[in-house]
Amino acid sequence: MDKAFLVAQLSSRLQRMNDVALRTAADAGDDAKTGAQRALNLAAAHAHRSASTLAAVHALDSFRPKPWVKGAPVGLGALVEVESDSGGRTLFLAPVGGGAELEGPGGDGLFHVVTPTSPLGRAVMGKRPGAVVGVLVQGEVTEWTITWVG
Repeated sequence: MDKAFLVAQLSSRLQRMNDVALRTAADAGDDAKTGAQRALNLAAAHAHRSASTLAAVHALDSFRPKPWVKGAPVGLGALVEVESDSGGRTLFLAPVGGGAELEGPGGDGLFHVVTPTSPLGRAVMGKRPGAVVGVLVQGEVTEWTITWVG
């Protein structure tokens, strides 16, 4: 799997989110000129969202995931297949962009972006194929089995 393709896709998606936040902040800023507190708050919130998203884009600029070495523990940049009683997922561990869903080249597969600070990301970091991890989801522990790492 071309991990650079996934990083580029995630960066592009974050850049589009930043563009939307900037436009919305500008529109709210125009409304704020009337002095409406709600518009002022909205403009500030979207400006903050833009700054956060732009910081994420910059974090991806230097992110170069390496190929996984067989037998190595899961680390940043890994592709990880996990399965639970409710089905499976393929994860892409990235430094930012948690919650995004990416498509592989040519529509080859769906990848769920998780960060090392997310509950599932934290659970799989450092583990190897075959490991079972428990993740608290909506007040209940869901067990995931790591079936493949790449």
